[in-house]
Amino acid sequence: MQPVTVTEASECILSGAIAPIDLVESCLGRIAAVDDRIHSYIHVDAEGARAAAHAAKAELDAGNWRGPLHGLPFAVKDNYDAAGMPATANSKTRLGNVPRQDCELVRRLKSAGAILMGKLSTWEYGTGNGGEYGDLPFPTARNPWDCERFPGGSSTGAGAAVAAGTALFAMGSDTTGSVRLPAAATGTVGIIPTPGRLSLDGILPNCWSLDNPGPFTWTIADSATVLQSIADPTHWDGPAPPAFRRAVGQDVRGMRVAVVTDVGPGMAEPDTEMAAALEAGLEVLRGLGVELVETRLPVTPATCFAVTSIIGPAESAAIHEQELRERPNDLGYALRDKLLAGSLVRAVDYIAAQRQRQLIAERLDRLMNDFDALVTFGALHVSPRLGVEPEMTAFTMETLLTPFSLSAHPALIQCTGYTDAGLPLNWQVVANRGDEASIYRLASAYEAATPWRDRRPPL
Repeated sequence: MQPVTVTEASECILSGAIAPIDLVESCLGRIAAVDDRIHSYIHVDAEGARAAAHAAKAELDAGNWRGPLHGLPFAVKDNYDAAGMPATANSKTRLGNVPRQDCELVRRLKSAGAILMGKLSTWEYGTGNGGEYGDLPFPTARNPWDCERFPGGSSTGAGAAVAAGTALFAMGSDTTGSVRLPAAATGTVGIIPTPGRLSLDGILPNCWSLDNPGPFTWTIADSATVLQSIADPTHWDGPAPPAFRRAVGQDVRGMRVAVVTDVGPGMAEPDTEMAAALEAGLEVLRGLGVELVETRLPVTPATCFAVTSIIGPAESAAIHEQELRERPNDLGYALRDKLLAGSLVRAVDYIAAQRQRQLIAERLDRLMNDFDALVTFGALHVSPRLGVEPEMTAFTMETLLTPFSLSAHPALIQCTGYTDAGLPLNWQVVANRGDEASIYRLASAYEAATPWRDRRPPL
């Protein structure tokens, strides 16, 4: 069975055309066929997944349908706790760590009937500098579109798994791009919702004030379905939970959308094919009746990156001070380098960076309040070649992702086509806090008007 979408699989499960065990065996077969090349998984729980599939079938046969994720296989980044499975975060310091209970998001997904296949590759502790140094306990994940290229960090296995079909959907976490960068590299859909929508309980922290979990899927409808199923029902701005799934397919005529094509001083220009894809995508939106308004960000992405370069390392150093002090030689170079740098950040500089963050959020709020959504670049470059450190660091650091991490606006990465060499291109769709529905409305209209979801990696 070839990889299918969440939406297709859910319809087939509900109609009885396939059983949960069919989907599980399909994913296990796909893992066996391709994962020795892409290394999307750190741990696969084949027997646990099979047992859960048979239990889901019994529930469905009894008429107990839990919702659109019932019987669907998924996987999580290995900084998520899952009962009985290793939770290593790809670190030598956590080998042998097996949690006794699920993190809140895994619990919600299991309650929705989804079936956990295993744990996905990540940078150590979900942190890194863009480089890969071969000093971690598990192999570096690779991009299914080209196995000599990087799938983005830090949720390295999540984007690779969804693109390759080793999971129908996956969960990652994002601090300054760790969901959106892998989505950009692998041509998948990756969203960070309004902070608080998704629980961080039981997820190993990287940076307390910036961490935000998010799902990876193949389509916009899939993303809306997953987010709707696991979002915290107590964290809404209105009297009732927003129906993300209902926003998919809605008419976009009359939507007022800001467009940012100027990356500002201090930031590299986007790849030529990336810029051309964004312009072509804007023409698609115009043809759908969207009102586009060219504008600039009120603060440069380079400034935002500088602010996160103070906040992120300092908070990571505070979280992992004991490991750095007691087991420095068991930490990989990228993590150790970041923790050492964070340990040298002065309190006055950290406080100043947090104050600057508040100003950035206020300025972006004023901009966003005039629009239904904003479209801009996500990653400025295509997936880099593994081992070519200048490409790796440029891909990781030269982005337009950090402004919206700092401002806490929901943001989604979407495929906008492919290079002549077959590598995915991307853009970023942003909306006001609490308005993920506008992201899904705009992104689903673009997806329906373009052919990019018909193409899969040539594994």
